[in-house]
Amino acid sequence: MKNIRNFCIIAHIDHGKSTLADRLLDFTKSVTERERKEQLLDSMDLERERGITIKSHAIQMVYNYKGEEFVFNLIDTPGHVDFSYEVSRSIAACEGALLIVDAAQSIQAQTISNLYLALENDLEIIPVLNKVDLLSASPDEVTDDIVDLIGCNREDVIRASAKNGTGIEEILNAIVERIPSPKGDPEAPLRALVFDSVYNPFRGIETYFRVFDGSIKKGQHIKFVATGKNYFADEVGTLKLVQFPKKEIKSGDVGYLITGIKNAKEVKVGDTITDAENPTKNTVAGFEEVKPMVFAGIYPVETDEYEELRSAMEKLQLNDASLVFAPESSAALGFGFRCGFLGMLHLEIIQERLEREFDMVVITTVPNVSYNAFTLKDKDKAIVVSNPTDLPEPSYLDRVEEPFIKASIITKSGYIGPVMSLCIEKRGQITNQSYLTQDRVELSFDMPLAEIVFDFYDRLKTVSKGYASFDYSPIGMRKSKLVKVDVLLNGNSVDALSALLHADNAYDIGKRICEKLRELIPRQQFDIPIQAAIGAKIIARETVKALRKDVTAKCYGGDISRKRKLLEKQKKGKKRMRQVGNVEIPQEAFMAVLKLND
Repeated sequence: MKNIRNFCIIAHIDHGKSTLADRLLDFTKSVTERERKEQLLDSMDLERERGITIKSHAIQMVYNYKGEEFVFNLIDTPGHVDFSYEVSRSIAACEGALLIVDAAQSIQAQTISNLYLALENDLEIIPVLNKVDLLSASPDEVTDDIVDLIGCNREDVIRASAKNGTGIEEILNAIVERIPSPKGDPEAPLRALVFDSVYNPFRGIETYFRVFDGSIKKGQHIKFVATGKNYFADEVGTLKLVQFPKKEIKSGDVGYLITGIKNAKEVKVGDTITDAENPTKNTVAGFEEVKPMVFAGIYPVETDEYEELRSAMEKLQLNDASLVFAPESSAALGFGFRCGFLGMLHLEIIQERLEREFDMVVITTVPNVSYNAFTLKDKDKAIVVSNPTDLPEPSYLDRVEEPFIKASIITKSGYIGPVMSLCIEKRGQITNQSYLTQDRVELSFDMPLAEIVFDFYDRLKTVSKGYASFDYSPIGMRKSKLVKVDVLLNGNSVDALSALLHADNAYDIGKRICEKLRELIPRQQFDIPIQAAIGAKIIARETVKALRKDVTAKCYGGDISRKRKLLEKQKKGKKRMRQVGNVEIPQEAFMAVLKLND
C-alpha cells in the first residue's frame, strides 16, 4: 500500500486538465505511440469538440522513482458545475489533488469551489501553474494569487506547460513525495466506494471503485449498501487504457467490477460495496441520491417516432444514471417525456446526443425547475411541481416555495457594476464581496435557481466581456410569490409554453413572450390573437394580422356600397374561418421563449 498514490486533477474549464493528463500518461509510458491522441481520457466526440470533460475517467500508471516502482491512480473529474456531485465522489476516493491554474487566466470560480471540496476531504494539494509558455502568461502574479488562496510557499507551486511537456517530471516527483499513501485495514471486512459506472452493451454495467478496507476477489459474493442488492463479482481488475483482469484488488487500490447488472439505477455513484456474508459496520460517508435540478419536456417532431424516442432515452439512461424521465402528453405537441437534468449543460448534452447517436430530431420545451406547492387544505404537505400545468388553482393555493442557490462570481473589478445589476435583475441578493487581488473580485449572491436556468450564463459573459466565471451550489427552498402564466393562441391555451414566473416579472415577461411569438408565427387567412394570462386575467395581447385578398380590386369607381358589400362578405368568411382554424406553432417558437433578451 505504501507505493500507491491516488490523486485527481481539479481545474476550471479550459485550464489544460485533459492535456496535462495526456502528458502524464506519455511520461510514464502508459500509452504506446499508436494509442496516443489528444484528450485521450475524453472518449466522447462532444467532449473533444467542446473541450470539456463530461464523464469522469480513471486510469492507472506506473512510475519509477529512485529505483522504486509506484502505482498512480489518476481519477479524472468532470469540469462543469452541473456534475459537482460526481466531482465530490471522485475527490472522496483520493488522498491528493493537482490544482491546475492557467497562468494567463488566473484563478476562476470553479477552481475555488472544487478546491474547497478537496480541502473538506483533507486532500494534499499540489498547485501547478500551467501554460507558462504563453505570451499572455503572467506567472509571477498568478503564483502570488495561488499562494494567497491556499497559503502554500512560492516554491511549492510547480511551473509547467502541458503543451510542450515542461515541468511534468517535477509534478510526478511531487505526487510521490507530497501525496500520502492510502490508509486502510487489509484484514477488515470489505469497504469500497463507487465513484463512477459505465455501461458496456456486451457485459452490462462496469462499476469503478476505490477499496478502503479489506479486498475484493473474483467470484466473491458482494453487496451494494444503498440498494441492498447482492451480486457475484464475475470479474475484477485494474484500469489501464484497457482493462486488466486480476484475481484480487487490495485495500488502497482502484479498480473495476463487472457483475452482469443491466440496469443503471442499481449502481449509484457514492454507494458502498461490502462483503455479503461479512458486511462492514461503517459505510463511506457522503452518499446522496442524484437530484435533478432542471426539468423540460422532450417531444419527437414526428408524433409516430414516440417509441423510438423512448428506446433512445432508455439507452442514454444506461450511460447516464442522472437522467430521469417519465412519459407525459401535451395538447400542442402530442406524446413525449418530462425529463429531469442536473443543469442546462446536461440538458444540452442529452439533446445533442439524441440527435447524434440516435438520429432523433426533438422539440425541447421551456426548461423550468421543480417547486413545492402547499394547498390551503394541507399546509404542511408539499406537492412537488415540476411541470407548470401541475400547479393547483390559485384559489386553493396557500404558498409556493422555489429552490435557491448560492452563486459565486469571480470577475475583474471593472465589471462589478454590470454584474451586480444583472444579478439584481434576476432577483439576486448580494451576501458577500471580497477582493482576491487588486484586480479580481469574488461576489456571492443568493438567487432563485429558476432565474439562472435560461440565459443567465450567456448574459454574464456578455456584460463582463467574457471575464466572469460562475459557480453555484443549492441552499434549499424558500417561499416565493409565483404565478402561472398561460399563453393562449386564438383563445386556446398552449400548455407547452406556460411558465411559472415571479409575480413582479410576470407582466413584463408575458408581454415579451407575446411580442416574440407575433414575429415567429406565420400569418394565416384570419387574425390570430396571442394572449398571456394569469388565471382568467389577460395581462398582454398581440395580434398576428390576417393575410387579405384585395377583393375590391375589380371595382373601378361606382357606388361605395358595392365595395362595402364585398368587404362585409370577406369579414364574415374570416370570422367563420377563425372559429375552425388551427394555428401551427413553429419549432423556433418554443426555443425563442428562452431568448427574450435578444
